[in-house]
Amino acid sequence: MPSLRRPRAIRPGARIAIAAPAGPVDPEALDAGRLALERLGFEVAVRDDILDRDGYLAGTDERRASELMGFIRDPDIDVIICARGGYGCQRIIDSLDAAAFRKAAKPLVGYSDITTLLLWQRKQAGLLGIHGPMLETKDSLEGESGSALVRALQGTGPLPRYVGETLASGWAEGRMVGGSLSICVASLGTPWEIDTRDAILMLEDVTEPPYRIDRMLQQLRAAGKFDRVVAIALGSFRECDDERYPEWTMTRLLEESFGSLGKPVVLGLPFGHGRENRPWPYAGRGALDGSRGELEVLEAAVTSR
Repeated sequence: MPSLRRPRAIRPGARIAIAAPAGPVDPEALDAGRLALERLGFEVAVRDDILDRDGYLAGTDERRASELMGFIRDPDIDVIICARGGYGCQRIIDSLDAAAFRKAAKPLVGYSDITTLLLWQRKQAGLLGIHGPMLETKDSLEGESGSALVRALQGTGPLPRYVGETLASGWAEGRMVGGSLSICVASLGTPWEIDTRDAILMLEDVTEPPYRIDRMLQQLRAAGKFDRVVAIALGSFRECDDERYPEWTMTRLLEESFGSLGKPVVLGLPFGHGRENRPWPYAGRGALDGSRGELEVLEAAVTSR
């Protein structure tokens, strides 16, 4: 695995490319996100074919891969923000050039299915990414989530501290990895398989009933992914309850899964598919204080060098 490198910080007025490497893009959400980025002071680049559709994909695999690699190689593009997740990133991995990603050292922003790209570039290119908001809804980049993303991209302001709820006490420091639970599980057995050694494992998901969350957590456990984690940080698990089994709430399931792990665990942190989706540096260092229910980012996502 290559040595870790941070992407380059961007300046005010930087040129941001919007890419669609996964599911089809909603035109209204795209327009709203583009306007939000322009109001924040950035130039925005979008390919003419970004609204292409091929069923559950944003156009063909070739279109999506060429779009992403084109933005990576274009010297006028400073950062790439993905329009949305859904599904599709795994289909284009073999067409991506890890050496070009590392050389360009551009911030790549996204979550959900983009977890695949963040895992891949960490393992294959040795490059940190940013797990953060995209353009999947009209207000994704409004408010504090958008402002926090700008600070993360520019490397300005104090490093963030996010507050959740204590599930298990203790304190630990490590590299933050994870993202979408279902995508982390899908990475098992691949060249970009999630590496949780000495890591703070960050997990979130959406519209997965408790039995499927349970199954995925059991698979990670059986794969040894909890053995050497230093802590567990849990974000949003929106719409993951099932009225057929009301006794199996997400809180009960997460307590049962992690309460006896012997590591600090915090739930309800503001990242993922919930109302708030605050950015954090993918593979950057953080500290989790289980007693206080806090996650502190210790390393900027970008470098000015």
